[in-house]
Amino acid sequence: MDHWNQLRNEMPIAKKWAYFDHAAVGPLPGRSVRAIGKFAEEASVDGDFHWPAWSACASNLRKDAARLLGAQPGEIALVPNTTLGIQTIALAFPWQSGDSVVLPSNEFPSNKLPWLALESRGVQVRLVEPSPDGSIDLAKLAEAIDGSTRLVSLSWVGYSTGYRANLHEVCQIAHRKGAQVFVDAIQGLGVFPLDVNDVPIDYAAADGHKWMLGPEGAGFLYIRHSRLDQLQSVLAGWNSLEASHEFVCGGKGFKPSASRYEGGSANHVGLIGLGSSLGMLLEYGCNNPQSGFAKRVLEVTQRARDKLLSVGAKLAWPTPKDPLAMDGHASGIISFDLPGHDSQEVRRHLISSGIILSVRHGSLRIALHAYNDQSDIDRLAQAITELL
Repeated sequence: MDHWNQLRNEMPIAKKWAYFDHAAVGPLPGRSVRAIGKFAEEASVDGDFHWPAWSACASNLRKDAARLLGAQPGEIALVPNTTLGIQTIALAFPWQSGDSVVLPSNEFPSNKLPWLALESRGVQVRLVEPSPDGSIDLAKLAEAIDGSTRLVSLSWVGYSTGYRANLHEVCQIAHRKGAQVFVDAIQGLGVFPLDVNDVPIDYAAADGHKWMLGPEGAGFLYIRHSRLDQLQSVLAGWNSLEASHEFVCGGKGFKPSASRYEGGSANHVGLIGLGSSLGMLLEYGCNNPQSGFAKRVLEVTQRARDKLLSVGAKLAWPTPKDPLAMDGHASGIISFDLPGHDSQEVRRHLISSGIILSVRHGSLRIALHAYNDQSDIDRLAQAITELL
């Protein structure tokens, strides 16, 4: 059995569905289901007796998240979702009236609203218009940054177009002009390597329920250690303090790590599920550029793209002919239309054929993972052919 068939066997959903919705919510691997079930059983029969073991699982997740990013565990905070990670930095950053933040205009609302809310504090939000394919003209980005710009925020992978930004070039532009970089990494982590030693982003957030195949409500926030002391201690709670389990404020300082932003009680069931899923993906090399994991995702995505075009689909966004030759900008996301057919009606037909995907901005969207294979793609093409 080859590497990718082994991964596919880890995914119970592959027995029932051709699943193409990883850019929305990923399915749970079998081992994560078992880990969550074990937690539920323990909580049911023993209450909080196993709490130290659950907490140890959270600590292991910080280590694995750090391994995923080439970071240190102290640079990782466990958060419920990407949105809270973004809001944490938006609130904690030492803004002054007259500062500016720069971001693409097509960002997902979670990476737009927290920055727009800063306008009431005198922070200007500058929006850079992307190209039709979702790409960011780096010259336009550089032009939007000036001496007032404290932060550039952008998605690593566009949720609709699937365009994957060159974060190294973005960091070079921003840092050269004295600005820091925040990355919404939710549509890339789990399938594409990102090493913060090579790509010097300052902050990143990602929920685990998409490509990392975890349950909803569990993710992490990366804060480069050199930036930590520049941030304010916002959203603080008992778990933000050193010796937090003494449950007193007097004489206690904040934790000297990103975990100071975890605040209160943990979602242990979610963190245990995410820890199991992420551990599995790391075993298969999702963080290693040499493992072939990202290449596998791009290969199955190219096959799906070619098959869609062969059955009459029209790509919603202009893309080069060969995603593998996109100079690092391709991802596992494809948006397409079937001319003369309503996308929601098409989606309902595909669901009845055992295929799950999404509709975004009026177009059908598929998002392929490394365990997807040719049988999934053929199933999609056959269902579309029957409709047409």
